[in-house]
Amino acid sequence: MASIEKRGKNSYRLIVEAGYDASGKRIKKTKTVKAEGIREARKLLAEFQTEVEVGEYISPEKMKFEDFVEEWRKKHGSKTISPRTLDIYLRFLKNRILPVFGHMRLDQITTYHIENFLHDISEEGRRHDGKEGRLSSGTVYYLYRVLKNVISYAVKMKLISKKDNPFNDVTKPKVKHKEIEVYETEEINTLFQALENEPIHWRIMITLAITTGLRRGELVGLEWKHINLDKGTLKVEQTISMFKNGEPIITEPKTEKSKRTLSLSDSMVEELKEYKKHIHDQLDKIGDAWKGGNHFFVFCNPDGKPFYPETPYLHFRSFLKKHGLRYIRFHDLRHTAATLLISQGVHAKIISERLGHASITTTMNVYGHALQSADKEAANKYDNIIPFKNRKANA
Repeated sequence: MASIEKRGKNSYRLIVEAGYDASGKRIKKTKTVKAEGIREARKLLAEFQTEVEVGEYISPEKMKFEDFVEEWRKKHGSKTISPRTLDIYLRFLKNRILPVFGHMRLDQITTYHIENFLHDISEEGRRHDGKEGRLSSGTVYYLYRVLKNVISYAVKMKLISKKDNPFNDVTKPKVKHKEIEVYETEEINTLFQALENEPIHWRIMITLAITTGLRRGELVGLEWKHINLDKGTLKVEQTISMFKNGEPIITEPKTEKSKRTLSLSDSMVEELKEYKKHIHDQLDKIGDAWKGGNHFFVFCNPDGKPFYPETPYLHFRSFLKKHGLRYIRFHDLRHTAATLLISQGVHAKIISERLGHASITTTMNVYGHALQSADKEAANKYDNIIPFKNRKANA
């Protein structure tokens, strides 16, 4: 049996009976909610009754943060966050957040507690990876995001009222962006000379990374059906960011703008044609050992299974060390691709679309310095058009 009691303006008390206790007394579960009218209140009552009947309801005054995190994971995190990102969230929760907040009642976490937490993890000697020094500002901000996501869901579920949301007055941590690392033209020439002696799949992957700016997961998830060698185009339609139980988790790109079609240079098309012929020659030798299933990945192990997302990074690091090249991350090849186009005078809008940025603002923020330098070069071109020297002489 369930009922509703009006408590005040837009406030309702939900009551659900849940059988009898050992002494024969009726067990009643109650929950006070905010609702815009009786219709919404009845909807919330139905949801509340279901939670009580299946044993999922825990009273806010008894719910610990660690218990609610599991609720958040099942009902919100797993449905709204990508598998890779959720995996990162859960690791941050386990290693950093739960040791501090896990034992606390959900409704007792305050702005003061959160501000103290953010201050503490920003201090020296707070790393868990054995390295000395403080956490990066980016990691501190990520922890802020994770904790806020969980608390925001508690507010949505009306376990915490909006006015009592502890994040209302929390100061968002500032992120100090590191200057991006890219290769200069001379270093790129040295890189490609070294690549001549590498296996063809690594040579093609690195070349494609520099000429398209694809993310690592986009490269690993790329299939031959996404490449049109006749038109010279490549479609980004899926990505692999993690494996589970030995199998790749294939997902769509994280934003609509990340789904894109890129034009390939004529030289890149010829390289891919040569590479595809090589792949088919290898397939003839593999036969029944093929384990790629319905997928035909551009970059894969000999049995057809795709590379782990970490594989390109690990190989690239070893490759640079072997050839004595300056270390940059594999992801910095994406930055190198962007700055090369900027140096050639390509419009920021085109670069933004090729990189799959959510907006041109992202491009301007990330590559602001390089764009400013290119703007200066553009301004100097007026010297070739306007006769400043002649004007001075005739003054």
